[in-house]
Amino acid sequence: MVKRSSNRNKLDDTAYPIRVKLKVPDNGHGIALDRYNQYLNSHIGPGQFAWHSSTTLGGQASAVYFRDLDAAKTFLAEFPTLELADATDRLPYNAVYKDEWTSEDLLSVCNLYRMTSAQSAIRELFDDLKDDTGNLPPLEGIYPDYPAPVIYRADSALTMSMFRWGLPSPAFALKGKKTDRGVTNVRNTRSPHWRRWLGVRHRCVVPFTSFAEPHKPTGGSFQNVWFELPDQEIAFFAGLWTQWTSVRKLKEGEVTANLFGFLTTEPNAEVAAIHPKAMPVILRTNEEILTWLNAPEPDALSLQRSLPDASLRIVGNRV
Repeated sequence: MVKRSSNRNKLDDTAYPIRVKLKVPDNGHGIALDRYNQYLNSHIGPGQFAWHSSTTLGGQASAVYFRDLDAAKTFLAEFPTLELADATDRLPYNAVYKDEWTSEDLLSVCNLYRMTSAQSAIRELFDDLKDDTGNLPPLEGIYPDYPAPVIYRADSALTMSMFRWGLPSPAFALKGKKTDRGVTNVRNTRSPHWRRWLGVRHRCVVPFTSFAEPHKPTGGSFQNVWFELPDQEIAFFAGLWTQWTSVRKLKEGEVTANLFGFLTTEPNAEVAAIHPKAMPVILRTNEEILTWLNAPEPDALSLQRSLPDASLRIVGNRV
């Protein structure tokens, strides 16, 4: 990791506005530090984060600084056993477009899901589905900016292709940034930024077998709690997609890619017990899927609702 001395703090507060302050175990981070470093370099990218040693933060804490919020979310989702400094629920850092973010904001609704059913099981749910995904393996962990299967209308043909998870960010969120890692979840469909993609042409459905919500037990560390539909092998998120040219990662440079995200809504009882802010919009029936893909906007948006209580079950606390 790139260590910053105290005289670099002021610079990092500008260049790396998202600070995640972590508790240092009594015996130090040890070899886990190598895992953090390897992950940050391979998934976040050199120059996209900075590490502050514990000596500059009082000896009992260390911090990773990020250039953007989604990078911090991805890091914490990858290492859910990391403890926040002082066992607090609030991460003490500043962002250029929001004065203060909580740890709940960082680990926001459904930034991790799985699609582990056979590719053929998806095909069987649709008539005349064109499959461009090749040999699709089970996807045990789909994180922001990862490629994942998405079903959409290409001209008149219903097509399944691999898109990257994370729609283009609003302009205010990109001020002072060199990259746009995207927005995974869409809640406010009245926003002009999202309304441009609410028409039939930009709607899609995203198959999944289970999804995770972050949870911090009293006195414990964040962990991912996984949910699935007990009587349904595959369900679908109500998604939006677009083709966009941007810089997702500095080392990658400017790319034109098909991007997707999905809608969220109020949580049902099971999800609210773990994550009270929101849950993904989930489509369970053929009628709901076809309505989302084909119906006029008011009818489609009527599906932005939570599942009935007792529709989901918890299947484990794991990464």
